[in-house]
Amino acid sequence: MLTELSGLLCSTQTQSKMSQDPSALREEGNNLFKSGDVEGAISCYTKALKVSKCDSESAVLYRNRSACYLKLEDYSQAEADATKALDTDQGDIKARFRRAQALHKLGRLDQAFLDAQKCAQLEPKNKAFQELLRQLSAQIQQKAVQLSSTDSRVQQMFKLLLDNSAQASDRQKAAQNLVVLSREDAGAEQIFRNDGVKLLQRLLESQQEDFVLSALRTLVGLCTGHQSRTMAIVNELGMDRLCGVMGSGTSTVSLSACHLFQVMFEALTEGMKKDIRGKDEAILPEPSRELRSMLRHLIDMLAAPNVSGSGRDSAINLLVKQVPRKSQKHPDNSLTLWVIDNGLKKILEVAGTVPEITDGPPLTDNTLMSCSVLLNKLYDDLKSDKERENFNTLCEEYVQHHFRGPGLESKLRAIQTVSVLLQGPSDVGNRTLEMSGVMDAVISLCASDNITHQQVAVETLIHAAGKAKRASFITANGVALLKDLYKKSENEQIRVRALVGLCKLGSAGGTDFSMKQFAEGSTLKLAKQCRKWLCNDSLPPNSRRWAIEGLAYLTFDADVKEDLVDDKNALQAMFQLAKSEDKTVLFAIGSTLVNCTNSYDVEKPDPQLVELAKYAKQHVPEEHPKDAQSFVEKRVVKLLEAGVVSALVCMVKQESPTLTETCRECIARVFLALVERQEDRGMVVAQGGGKALLPLVSESTDVGKIKAAQALAKITITSNPEIAFPGERVYEVVRPLASLLALDCSLLQNFEALMALTNLAGISDRLRQKIVKEKAVPKVEGYMFEENDLVRAAATECMCNLILSPEVQKLYLATDSDRLKLLVLYSGEDDERLRKAAAGTLAVLTGEMPEVCARIPTTTSHWLEILQALLLSESQDLRHRGVVITLNLMQAERSLAEKLMESEVLEILSVLAKAADTSQASVIRAAQRCLDLALEYGLIRSNDGEANGKSAP
Repeated sequence: MLTELSGLLCSTQTQSKMSQDPSALREEGNNLFKSGDVEGAISCYTKALKVSKCDSESAVLYRNRSACYLKLEDYSQAEADATKALDTDQGDIKARFRRAQALHKLGRLDQAFLDAQKCAQLEPKNKAFQELLRQLSAQIQQKAVQLSSTDSRVQQMFKLLLDNSAQASDRQKAAQNLVVLSREDAGAEQIFRNDGVKLLQRLLESQQEDFVLSALRTLVGLCTGHQSRTMAIVNELGMDRLCGVMGSGTSTVSLSACHLFQVMFEALTEGMKKDIRGKDEAILPEPSRELRSMLRHLIDMLAAPNVSGSGRDSAINLLVKQVPRKSQKHPDNSLTLWVIDNGLKKILEVAGTVPEITDGPPLTDNTLMSCSVLLNKLYDDLKSDKERENFNTLCEEYVQHHFRGPGLESKLRAIQTVSVLLQGPSDVGNRTLEMSGVMDAVISLCASDNITHQQVAVETLIHAAGKAKRASFITANGVALLKDLYKKSENEQIRVRALVGLCKLGSAGGTDFSMKQFAEGSTLKLAKQCRKWLCNDSLPPNSRRWAIEGLAYLTFDADVKEDLVDDKNALQAMFQLAKSEDKTVLFAIGSTLVNCTNSYDVEKPDPQLVELAKYAKQHVPEEHPKDAQSFVEKRVVKLLEAGVVSALVCMVKQESPTLTETCRECIARVFLALVERQEDRGMVVAQGGGKALLPLVSESTDVGKIKAAQALAKITITSNPEIAFPGERVYEVVRPLASLLALDCSLLQNFEALMALTNLAGISDRLRQKIVKEKAVPKVEGYMFEENDLVRAAATECMCNLILSPEVQKLYLATDSDRLKLLVLYSGEDDERLRKAAAGTLAVLTGEMPEVCARIPTTTSHWLEILQALLLSESQDLRHRGVVITLNLMQAERSLAEKLMESEVLEILSVLAKAADTSQASVIRAAQRCLDLALEYGLIRSNDGEANGKSAP
């Protein structure tokens, strides 16, 4: 049996050579489709299409692949393939019917009706065609009634809004109802068709905030997922008007306008991919002109003096989200190059603004940090050295132009620009800092009598100390200056910044306990002062933010971590800032919490290499004693008790460029540390941690996505998923869990994902369908061959729950796969957990699909031996699984029952049926049912009756 299992494992690792004959590939695809392996069928049809040279043959392949996509509920692809088949043969009734089905599911009822009508005309007696035609007719009529009803409601609201004599409360209510209506497809269409855009334009020009907000939110409803309406609205309202609303209103209006722009961008860029352009998609032009117009206006807003600070922040936020590529795998970065050519100088103009002394556009506390994020995003999106050199040159020319300009104000603008660059694309910032005279000017201005000059210079010095090499230089040349400012300055804002500079230099050794820049105890004194300023409510939030910046550096030291988590007032002050309007503090808080929870990655060196390094008298990193796991767990508990979860939840909700992917990664790391202990997970879920993790699995760095997904897995394993993720949210958990089933994830992550998916698969058929749709089943099957016992057993347990899905059951009908054989062999393994899972899967499968039963004796010559071992097992769970499998086999075919009764199974069942232990009631009943069935078949006879065959013992 071990030889068979070994051969089976090896066979899965070899790939057979595929035929290059399209007919053979099509036939193989047909067989896979019939057996339930839809994805395998798609693969075969796709390969056949690549080698097919005959149009008629390609049309059949497209038609067949369309049927596969319908099965997978990928209706856009199903419609596209059916259309390609019809392009070759308009009389292909199967392809037309499949397109009608796809169009029906896509909501394009009129087009679906035309296809279904043609099918019914060609085959009037076909019941499937007639049924689809009936459904479409009813839905079209229902939609017409709904549109008529909606039309009257829209007209009534328009009348109220246009009536200046109506009461203000009635008009406001009408405006709010218009927002609600716009969120429905029928309502949005009626508003648009009834010339509603002009009415909304009047509301935007009303200068009344409630009406302006309602107009913006209604426009969001009109544009969401509809490219043609979006293009019409952009052209009718004009970008000047929309940008004017975003740039002149309050922060609330600005944020609403920003949301509208975001929806417009998504509709214009994603419309083609999602088939949601509207009925006129065939004649709709590409939206590139509208997209470039929107971007051009956003760039013009950056340096415009009449744009409010919140409006400028919104414009930067939109550029951050829309310009750089979403994935480095996408080859086209032309949009980024266009923005650099047309807008980099305007971005630098904002970056160089010192509000207190230079003429420039109005800024908020978040603007300069947002500029750093935008510059960094643009620089990271460049693909070649030539592109990066051009970026560097443009920045250097701008800095040099102002640094060489007349007057101190011009030099301050240059230094402020360098400071912003150092926080963003640091390589570019370092190059500008190394320009002749810049560093000397920074050092010189640190000693200026002018507070603003000092502030700009000290901040630049702090940002320049980012790397160990530069930190060493500043330690030698600038520490005395920073200490002097910290001790002697009478201005608290200068003192706190000087303190952060000292903190940053003092933490240059990172977590290495043996690499400290300052004397023993210095970092603790700095941290104590940071905590003192953090708790000082009389200081402005901007200065308190710098105190957290200092702690972000100092908490590399475990002694500082311990002091911070013991200071409840400091923790509360930090969490309050996390929930405040100041977005620039997010990364500092995230970094501080990562350090306190030790959720950063630490590569432990090989012990042999450590000994060699000591022998060679080279430096060996040392871990602080208080970074041991026992100390970390206590710190996590204290943070939870202080309310860290609610602070993290608020941080995730922030809409700001400063909530970068790196910042999100920090939050994901902290969440993972918080749910490490099973007893803490309930508290995290109760305070909204589960919900907060969901956006982190899609909007973070690659590492952050994995950390967030692993945190979700831990929660899903030990909590009721329907409570932790109520409503539709539970379905959003499946994809991140499936993403952990990858080779680049650790075995622990694989194991936890399998355990979590097992929990989800046991809840409902809809969740099982979601798991199938996310293509997790082949991955689960792959891990059933894993060498690690725990992972292999977890994968088999997951399959035990997935087997309840009809889609998964069909996979076991394929005669050319070893899926069934694997389950039988695993049912005879020594690992009890694996045996239970495999036998449980077999019990369900043989009960749901009797046709599988006849194939079990053909899987291995040891099948009967394995079944008898289950029946004789000391484990009641295994005995129950064994007797259920036996019953299913006997119910499926009389010949199988005969084989079983001719073996020792009869005697075993008789013993089990006579057991007196009431705790085995389920086993006793099933065993008795097997014997009763044998009596019915005439294979045995009772002691008091007559029948052919053996007597029941």
